[in-house]
Amino acid sequence: MSCAAAYAPQLRARGYRMTPQRLAILHVLHHAGKHLSPTEVFEQAREELPRITETTVYRTLEFLALNGLARPAYMGSGHLVYEIARHEHHHLKCRNCGHEIEVEHTLLEKLYSELEAASGYRLTDSHVTFFGLCPNCQKGEE
Repeated sequence: MSCAAAYAPQLRARGYRMTPQRLAILHVLHHAGKHLSPTEVFEQAREELPRITETTVYRTLEFLALNGLARPAYMGSGHLVYEIARHEHHHLKCRNCGHEIEVEHTLLEKLYSELEAASGYRLTDSHVTFFGLCPNCQKGEE
Protein backbone atom coordinates (compact mmCIF):
# COMPACT_ATOMS: atom_id res chain seq x y z
CA MET A 1 0.00 0.00 0.00
CA SER A 2 1.36 3.41 -0.91
CA CYS A 3 1.69 6.21 1.61
CA ALA A 4 -0.94 8.21 -0.29
CA ALA A 5 -3.42 5.34 -0.12
CA ALA A 6 -2.70 4.83 3.58
CA TYR A 7 -3.00 8.44 4.74
CA ALA A 8 -5.07 10.39 2.19
CA PRO A 9 -8.40 8.98 3.46
CA GLN A 10 -7.55 10.09 7.00
CA LEU A 11 -6.85 13.62 5.78
CA ARG A 12 -9.97 13.72 3.59
CA ALA A 13 -12.09 12.56 6.53
CA ARG A 14 -10.90 15.67 8.37
CA GLY A 15 -11.59 17.93 5.38
CA TYR A 16 -8.00 18.23 4.11
CA ARG A 17 -6.31 17.15 0.92
CA MET A 18 -3.08 15.27 0.37
CA THR A 19 -0.54 17.77 -0.93
CA PRO A 20 2.82 16.75 -2.42
CA GLN A 21 4.53 18.19 0.67
CA ARG A 22 2.37 16.21 3.08
CA LEU A 23 2.87 13.07 1.04
CA ALA A 24 6.66 13.47 0.95
CA ILE A 25 6.85 14.03 4.71
CA LEU A 26 4.50 11.15 5.49
CA HIS A 27 6.57 8.95 3.19
CA VAL A 28 9.75 9.87 5.07
CA LEU A 29 8.18 9.23 8.48
CA HIS A 30 6.47 6.03 7.38
CA HIS A 31 9.68 4.47 6.11
CA ALA A 32 12.05 5.83 8.78
CA GLY A 33 11.16 3.32 11.47
CA LYS A 34 12.47 5.71 14.11
CA HIS A 35 12.14 9.25 15.41
CA LEU A 36 13.46 11.99 13.14
CA SER A 37 14.23 15.61 13.82
CA PRO A 38 12.55 18.17 11.56
CA THR A 39 15.93 18.76 9.91
CA GLU A 40 16.31 15.04 9.15
CA VAL A 41 12.78 14.97 7.72
CA PHE A 42 13.62 18.02 5.60
CA GLU A 43 16.82 16.49 4.25
CA GLN A 44 15.07 13.25 3.30
CA ALA A 45 11.93 14.92 1.91
CA ARG A 46 14.10 17.18 -0.23
CA GLU A 47 15.31 14.09 -2.11
CA GLU A 48 11.71 13.52 -3.23
CA LEU A 49 10.67 17.19 -3.49
CA PRO A 50 13.79 19.29 -4.18
CA ARG A 51 11.94 22.61 -3.81
CA ILE A 52 10.45 21.90 -0.37
CA THR A 53 11.54 24.38 2.30
CA GLU A 54 12.49 23.70 5.89
CA THR A 55 9.73 26.05 7.05
CA THR A 56 7.19 23.96 5.12
CA VAL A 57 8.49 20.83 6.80
CA TYR A 58 8.11 22.36 10.29
CA ARG A 59 4.58 23.58 9.55
CA THR A 60 3.57 20.29 7.96
CA LEU A 61 4.92 18.24 10.87
CA GLU A 62 2.85 20.37 13.26
CA PHE A 63 -0.20 19.93 11.01
CA LEU A 64 0.28 16.16 10.80
CA ALA A 65 0.71 15.93 14.59
CA LEU A 66 -2.46 17.95 15.21
CA ASN A 67 -4.32 15.61 12.88
CA GLY A 68 -3.05 12.41 14.44
CA LEU A 69 -0.81 11.26 11.57
CA ALA A 70 2.53 12.06 13.20
CA ARG A 71 3.56 11.77 16.82
CA PRO A 72 5.90 14.37 18.35
CA ALA A 73 8.18 13.42 21.23
CA TYR A 74 10.99 14.78 23.34
CA MET A 75 13.65 12.09 23.46
CA GLY A 76 16.02 13.60 25.99
CA SER A 77 17.87 16.02 23.75
CA GLY A 78 15.42 18.80 24.53
CA HIS A 79 14.50 18.89 20.85
CA LEU A 80 11.27 17.73 19.31
CA VAL A 81 11.40 14.66 17.09
CA TYR A 82 8.64 12.99 15.10
CA GLU A 83 7.55 9.54 14.06
CA ILE A 84 4.59 8.19 12.14
CA ALA A 85 1.56 7.61 14.39
CA ARG A 86 1.10 3.85 14.07
CA HIS A 87 0.11 2.85 17.58
CA GLU A 88 0.27 4.29 21.07
CA HIS A 89 3.53 3.45 22.74
CA HIS A 90 6.27 4.85 24.94
CA HIS A 91 10.02 4.41 25.10
CA LEU A 92 12.76 3.31 27.44
CA LYS A 93 16.03 5.00 26.49
CA CYS A 94 19.49 4.32 27.86
CA ARG A 95 21.22 7.50 29.06
CA ASN A 96 24.61 5.90 28.47
CA CYS A 97 24.52 4.27 25.01
CA GLY A 98 21.29 5.74 23.61
CA HIS A 99 19.67 2.35 22.92
CA GLU A 100 15.90 2.52 23.11
CA ILE A 101 13.00 0.11 23.13
CA GLU A 102 9.27 0.57 22.73
CA VAL A 103 6.88 0.02 25.62
CA GLU A 104 3.26 -0.75 24.76
CA HIS A 105 0.77 1.81 26.03
CA THR A 106 -1.33 -0.92 27.63
CA LEU A 107 1.30 -1.19 30.37
CA LEU A 108 0.60 2.43 31.37
CA GLU A 109 -3.16 2.68 30.82
CA LYS A 110 -3.92 2.29 34.53
CA LEU A 111 -1.40 5.02 35.39
CA TYR A 112 -2.97 7.35 32.81
CA SER A 113 -6.43 6.74 34.29
CA GLU A 114 -5.15 7.38 37.81
CA LEU A 115 -3.43 10.60 36.69
CA GLU A 116 -6.63 11.84 35.08
CA ALA A 117 -8.72 10.97 38.15
CA ALA A 118 -6.30 12.55 40.61
CA SER A 119 -5.60 15.72 38.61
CA GLY A 120 -8.85 16.40 36.79
CA TYR A 121 -6.85 16.67 33.57
CA ARG A 122 -7.86 14.82 30.42
CA LEU A 123 -4.64 13.55 28.90
CA THR A 124 -4.57 14.23 25.17
CA ASP A 125 -1.12 12.94 24.32
CA SER A 126 0.18 9.55 25.22
CA HIS A 127 3.88 9.49 24.66
CA VAL A 128 6.40 9.22 27.47
CA THR A 129 10.09 8.49 27.36
CA PHE A 130 11.67 6.92 30.43
CA PHE A 131 15.43 7.19 30.87
CA GLY A 132 17.72 4.79 32.62
CA LEU A 133 20.52 2.32 31.98
CA CYS A 134 20.03 -0.65 29.67
CA PRO A 135 21.09 -4.12 30.84
CA ASN A 136 24.37 -3.96 28.90
CA CYS A 137 25.39 -0.61 30.39
CA GLN A 138 24.42 -1.82 33.87
CA LYS A 139 26.89 -4.68 33.47
CA GLY A 140 29.61 -2.10 32.81
CA GLU A 141 28.87 -0.34 36.13
CA GLU A 142 29.86 -3.24 38.32
